Amino acid sequence: MSNNRNIIARLRESIPSFECVPGCHDCCGPVTTSSEEMSRLPVKTDAEHDAALEDLSCVHLGPNGCNVYAERPLICRLFGTTQNMPCPNDRRPEDMVDSEIERQVHHYIAHTRQVLV
Repeated sequence: MSNNRNIIARLRESIPSFECVPGCHDCCGPVTTSSEEMSRLPVKTDAEHDAALEDLSCVHLGPNGCNVYAERPLICRLFGTTQNMPCPNDRRPEDMVDSEIERQVHHYIAHTRQVLV
């Protein structure tokens, strides 16, 4: 699992950040993540998960946006940083994510066991 931690850390460092529209959560929804990333997030109850799924939102979405922003999964970090996953509010980093990093993120997701956040 430490190898996955290293991969996640390297990919996180390679994904540029940008400022979202305050209070926006247009890109938040049910997503999957690796067990390693999930272990960094607070545990939620089945009722909380069910309520989030009913609303087609993320269980970690609060009234002011993402409650786990610093630990958000790779797929969440990728939103808005690539042409393939644009921000619906036209926000973006100054320099978009390198296409090789985007490929590596998708490869990591495709080749690790994913769980619903």
